Amino acid sequence: MKTYVICSGGLDSTILAYKCAKEFKLEGLISYNYGQRHVKELDYAALTATDLNVPHHIIDISHIGKLLSGSALTDDNIDVPDGHYAEDTMKITVVPNRNAIMLTIAYGIASAKGADAVATAVHGGDHFIYPDCRPEFIHTFEKMQDYALEGQGTIKLYTPYLDRTKADIAAEGEKYGVPFVKTWSCYKGRENHCGRCGTCVERQEAFHLAGINDPTVYDDNVFWKLKTGT
Repeated sequence: MKTYVICSGGLDSTILAYKCAKEFKLEGLISYNYGQRHVKELDYAALTATDLNVPHHIIDISHIGKLLSGSALTDDNIDVPDGHYAEDTMKITVVPNRNAIMLTIAYGIASAKGADAVATAVHGGDHFIYPDCRPEFIHTFEKMQDYALEGQGTIKLYTPYLDRTKADIAAEGEKYGVPFVKTWSCYKGRENHCGRCGTCVERQEAFHLAGINDPTVYDDNVFWKLKTGT
């Protein structure tokens, strides 16, 4: 199955890239500059593409992203909140329709290149806060694309982590020998992971629950324990 992976450079999508490289024919990685607070993560996606010896396509939709205002990920004047994704305060990190936009572009590329699948690393931990990561959206989007590409072939939307936890994903990363230090999760984009934003807290918790050593350098490696009751 010839597959393109949407890879942000984060933990989940990088592990998915390694999984697809092992199980399928990985055609390339697709990353997006959507006007996010920093593009540091894209450098990590590039490292993964190099390590897996596949093309890396960075799609610049920053002009669109800047119009999707009201999110802490695209508005520099909105602070990224500290805490866990299970908290209502994290809803300020929602970028309206982001996944739908990214998936639509990826599907167009996959169709044009004769691929069989587009893979994305949405997982169970995303469901609480991100509507475009929930099973209802994923299944409906795939059906919509069947209509959009009718007569041009069928492309599968591969989401193996849809109902799995981030700890499950981390464990799979260990299985595939993913170099975790070559992934970036933090929303704040400093020299080190901050250790306090939602994605840093979730990352630390995932390694802990999976029983895997976390090689990531955090500015604060205690805060997550307070938020998760660990």
